[in-house]
Amino acid sequence: MDLSSLHELAEKNGVPLLLAALGPGTSRFVGGAVRDTLLGLPVQDLDLATTLSPYEVMRRCGAAGIRTVPTGIAHGTVTAVSAGQTVEITTLRADVATDGRWAEVAFTDDWRADAERRDFTMNALYFDPPSGELFDFFGGREDLTAGKVRFIGDPLRRIAEDHLRILRFFRFHARFGGGELDRSGLAACIARANDLMALSRERIADELLKLLALPDPGATVTVMVGEDVLRPVLPEIAPAALPRLNRLIEAERQAAVPPAGLRRLSALLPPEPLLAEKVAARLKLSNKARKRLAIAADQDLDGSPRALAYWIGPEGAADRLLLAGRIEDSAGVAKWTPPKLPIAGGALIKRGLAPGPTVARTLQAIEGRWVAEGFPNGERLETIVADALAGGL
Repeated sequence: MDLSSLHELAEKNGVPLLLAALGPGTSRFVGGAVRDTLLGLPVQDLDLATTLSPYEVMRRCGAAGIRTVPTGIAHGTVTAVSAGQTVEITTLRADVATDGRWAEVAFTDDWRADAERRDFTMNALYFDPPSGELFDFFGGREDLTAGKVRFIGDPLRRIAEDHLRILRFFRFHARFGGGELDRSGLAACIARANDLMALSRERIADELLKLLALPDPGATVTVMVGEDVLRPVLPEIAPAALPRLNRLIEAERQAAVPPAGLRRLSALLPPEPLLAEKVAARLKLSNKARKRLAIAADQDLDGSPRALAYWIGPEGAADRLLLAGRIEDSAGVAKWTPPKLPIAGGALIKRGLAPGPTVARTLQAIEGRWVAEGFPNGERLETIVADALAGGL
């Protein structure tokens, strides 16, 4: 575990210029950038914590010619655009009041106080690029090495402050953990599972789908379902569904199809389209996501894989085929682009068909035969069209 690549990333993203503008000793990398670098993982976002107020950050950046955007200034966050890259800069904070969903914060210059309000020890790591020093107040680096997701402080109190930490605990374990979950953290999540009902369904869906989309969340989800953690908000998920989820994860791996949270959520639900739509509505998923979940819940696999992909889309077909364990078929349609029917109503009218509803019915007949026969062109397509015009389809 070393942080040399974080130095390189900082250089690439113009961070030295930014740090110089903010002033020596005022700012450090924090959170995911430090954690992922220590693990040798790609860094998605660069975040700086600073002792400066957001207004002072904007003033100093402006004086140095660095553009800033007040993306969350009420909570101390300013986004700096340096060397064409964005870096989020957040003033050190301490919680004043929490209600499980939102927190009222006060700015501080106390690094430890800022660390204390973070959820897990592995997320409370700070790195000072100029000195190369790592600041670790709660043994986060040791936990990271051990693959242990551990709350900072009393888990029960930390969950009471922010109920979403229940789902985050499991998601972080599925991504970074090794072996059994931290016992005190797990016990607190089980004890406070009903707190999930106080959260917005959008936040629950976002966190749950992130967890399910991880490479292999099966063991973690097994604990969640076995301990009834999800029951308060998703009572439809039962232990009997866990083998189906694990089979799906293996099928995705063999088919080399990227994991999808919605597909895996479908594996955890009974295969009933109406129930899937009900769950999707409760979670306030987008219309596109609702449709995908309902399509995946339908077990109709009539026709060839490509015919299925033509009628319901490659994504929906791959979902159904993977859930059914048809690995080769799912791999064949996942990246397939369906062809377009090579004839339109105008061509039928030119060939003597009277305008009106008959045109649409004839096109449907042609399309059905064309798809069933594997999307032919040339003479075979001409035969299909001629048969349709003659009333033979």
